[in-house]
Amino acid sequence: MVFLSFIRNFAPMIKIKRVETKRELKQFIQFYYDLYRDNDCAVPYLYSDEMATLRRDKNPSFECCEAEYFLAYKQSPNTQHPTPKIVGRVAAIINRRANERWNRKAVRFGWFDFIDDPEVSAALIKAVKNWGQARGMTEIAGPLGFIDTDREGMLVEGFDQLSTMYINYNYPYYSHHMEQMAFEKDNDYVECKVKVPEVVPEKFAKLTEMVRKRYGLRVHKFTRHELIQEGYGQKVFDLLNATYKDLYGFSQLSQKQIDKLVNDYIKIADLNLVTAIMDGDQMVGFGITFPSFSRALQKTNDGRFLPFGWWHLLKILKWHQTDTVDLLLIGVLPEYRSKGANALIFDDLIRQFQAYGFEWAITGPQMESNEGVLSQWQYLESTIHRRHRCYKKEL
Repeated sequence: MVFLSFIRNFAPMIKIKRVETKRELKQFIQFYYDLYRDNDCAVPYLYSDEMATLRRDKNPSFECCEAEYFLAYKQSPNTQHPTPKIVGRVAAIINRRANERWNRKAVRFGWFDFIDDPEVSAALIKAVKNWGQARGMTEIAGPLGFIDTDREGMLVEGFDQLSTMYINYNYPYYSHHMEQMAFEKDNDYVECKVKVPEVVPEKFAKLTEMVRKRYGLRVHKFTRHELIQEGYGQKVFDLLNATYKDLYGFSQLSQKQIDKLVNDYIKIADLNLVTAIMDGDQMVGFGITFPSFSRALQKTNDGRFLPFGWWHLLKILKWHQTDTVDLLLIGVLPEYRSKGANALIFDDLIRQFQAYGFEWAITGPQMESNEGVLSQWQYLESTIHRRHRCYKKEL
């Protein structure tokens, strides 16, 4: 094996290699499954999604991003003819659109996984730093993906909670390595576990009725034809661009990125679990939720559909054989948040969750500083059960 990139000043048994072939990309993806195979809280990501995201010819994010992937190898000194073993991975990403929006020169690191060896994690970060500095970057930040809909943040609280396919899961030692490398906190996300009430809380119901009468807002349930043929799927992500524009690290979605998100999510969504809020003919808010695939994915062969993974996933998608629903994407135009449009979304979704027998709803990552978003759970039984952190450091 020829190593094209060698990180010096570390243990001589650790080498870093740039991913160049499809075989190496498969190894890059496979490393996560191998590292977390016996962990009951980790959830295998869909293998096909990982491959599509990381391939330059499949991911439209490469319109505004450039990236390189690195694998860490370590040789065991205990054998006569040591075979290098993969012990870590990392993606180095530059999102030019986000850097322009936030006036930063940041190289991102993502898909960052490693054994509990500080020399391995340091060597991987060194590879990202060198790659970023060679392209004029002055800081490093992450874990971050290509765009905001990719997984973000390193788990720092909630290691005993079942993860989801939409967030990063990692061992507790990861954050210790970051501290040893003198990274500092850049942003924290929290996720809430919400008890689906048997009866919609009275205060919630009254607020919903008031919003309907005072502002004339209404709930709309899409048909597949509306979302695909009439362009409402496009409008959902146009609205996402408008409502997420000031969130940490966000970059506006391009047309090709929107097309991919519509294809990945909207085309397969259970439309009873998708809610829109309309003001006349204008869509002013939306909520997209999916039944939890976490336990079903744990029964697959490393996130693959074959041989029987498709059956476990189909039971969730079609027959909702889970007690948990994931609150995937929720967005409301700023001028309608103060009018209580969020209440209409949750009033409608709660009733559907009850009909499907869901007992718990798991939110996506919410910025800890976003008091407006976090306050919307005040009428429901909820608790913060996970925290993810993005780190930064000057180069």
